[in-house]
Amino acid sequence: MPVVRRALVLTASATSAVLLAACSPSPAPSAPGGAGAPAATSITELDYYADEQGSAAWQKILDTCATQTGIKIERQKVPTAQMLPKVLQGASSKTLPNLLFTDNPTLQQVAATGALTPLTDYGITTDGYYPGIAKAGTYQDKLYGVAPGVNGLALIYNKDLLQAAGVEPPKTWDELKTAAAKLTKDGKYGLSFSAISSEEGTWQFLPFFWSNGAELSQLDSPQATQALQYVTDLVNSGSASKSVVTWSQNDVADQFVSGNTAMMINGSWNIARLDEQKSLHYGVVPIPVPQAGGKPVVALGGEVGAVPVTGGPAQQAAGKVLTCILSEPTMLEWSKAHAYIPSKTAVAQKFGTEQPAMQAFVDEVGTARSRTAELGEKYPKVSQALADALQAALTGKTPADQALKAAQQASGS
Repeated sequence: MPVVRRALVLTASATSAVLLAACSPSPAPSAPGGAGAPAATSITELDYYADEQGSAAWQKILDTCATQTGIKIERQKVPTAQMLPKVLQGASSKTLPNLLFTDNPTLQQVAATGALTPLTDYGITTDGYYPGIAKAGTYQDKLYGVAPGVNGLALIYNKDLLQAAGVEPPKTWDELKTAAAKLTKDGKYGLSFSAISSEEGTWQFLPFFWSNGAELSQLDSPQATQALQYVTDLVNSGSASKSVVTWSQNDVADQFVSGNTAMMINGSWNIARLDEQKSLHYGVVPIPVPQAGGKPVVALGGEVGAVPVTGGPAQQAAGKVLTCILSEPTMLEWSKAHAYIPSKTAVAQKFGTEQPAMQAFVDEVGTARSRTAELGEKYPKVSQALADALQAALTGKTPADQALKAAQQASGS
């Protein structure tokens, strides 16, 4: 999910020499247009890690792989909001960089332009990856993007406030409703989340939507209506602030850190910030589900690496660099540095054991879904329609069922 992230301080003390030795890529087959050509010594790369900590962590990964492959990486970075327009413009004018890291829901749109090369051209496969992550990088049955790590949402709670109120971390919707009501007192809210009218709001609502069996192809289904009504009732009852319609995920984190809310739905990238608050004792559990025994279905966040069609030896060189970035030691180091979950099952399991605060996020990846797996490049239009429905219902402008009927019509799905 493209948000301003606060990265984790590195918890591993692996030296550059160890990381370099471990991430040696195996030789990849020649990319189209590169056979017989002299090896490239430099490539261009584009990403949106513009915040200071995230940018520094990513630069370290690029430096590692530049040294390992012997390929200089000329990095370009842009703010998140500028990324997709820049990429689509570059695809149209054939001026894309050799290596691209973009938000995973946008991959389908970029791949649909014909501007990307299949990663199998460079010997990159999805062996060992979580199925949802493989789907996120696949367009029309071809693999165009792979993420070295992903992020997601979970329920983060204030241990002291829950203990004082005699409340256990909730596991079901009924338990969450009861806990949020009991924790709402003295000017503090039981629960906070983001419901702004953008992808950020949709992303935060999707765990409720999907976990209840709703599908993006039918926004006004009974399951979708029930999920929206549930969230709306949390606001109408006062357990969540009416301001959720204007709060970004960073705003929600501010509310939690300041003690204004006992629980929040938020992402793994907040862990470093929470750890900085020495007086704050927090816990993390998976997002509550409709019924006991169910599994939460969250949306996969994070960026995928792709190799655009640029031709010549630089295209092949970009494949070598991406192979290094996707190597397991580099994947693990990136996840530790940026509070992501490694994309390979075995690496993620090891990571969760070493990083207890991340275990709930790791637990959710197995059932997480790609936002574009069902709709492909049509997703952005559907996402905005769903965000608008969320706003309409939470502000009391339109009943939940009518808001979703309007969203279904607007989405054209």
